[in-house]
Amino acid sequence: MPSPTPRRPDDLVQLLTRAERLAARRLQGVLEAEGCSLDAWRVLALLSDGEGHHMTGLAEAAFLPPPTLTKLVDQLVDQNLVHRRVDPFDRRRVLAHLTPRGQEYWQRVDRAVRAGRPSLGDGDDELLRSLLVRLAATLENSAHV
Repeated sequence: MPSPTPRRPDDLVQLLTRAERLAARRLQGVLEAEGCSLDAWRVLALLSDGEGHHMTGLAEAAFLPPPTLTKLVDQLVDQNLVHRRVDPFDRRRVLAHLTPRGQEYWQRVDRAVRAGRPSLGDGDDELLRSLLVRLAATLENSAHV
């Protein structure tokens, strides 16, 4: 009887990387059909809450360097999907918001993304989400120790 392959410490990293790349490739296919990039989708998703977001926070949450985010937001402004406003609580900062056109566009793109998303079924989607949230929190907390 063959012995099981020993688990390497990087197995989890390999699996996460493979899953992320496959998911991103599938998502990019859906987004391209809607005329949207993966980075723009991340920014639009963040702005879809209607709260308005500072550029620094957007850059961190969208996993983009600040200069790249600025260029992307400039493009979204040119497309009339996003507008900037001075933060009423800190006039030195700017908040980004979706325009009404941006909100309509986001809703269309979001419907397409949801329709193209495969499901694991039987509650496994929610289980995976909760495990990934726990993993991310654990990694963040252990990085600060």
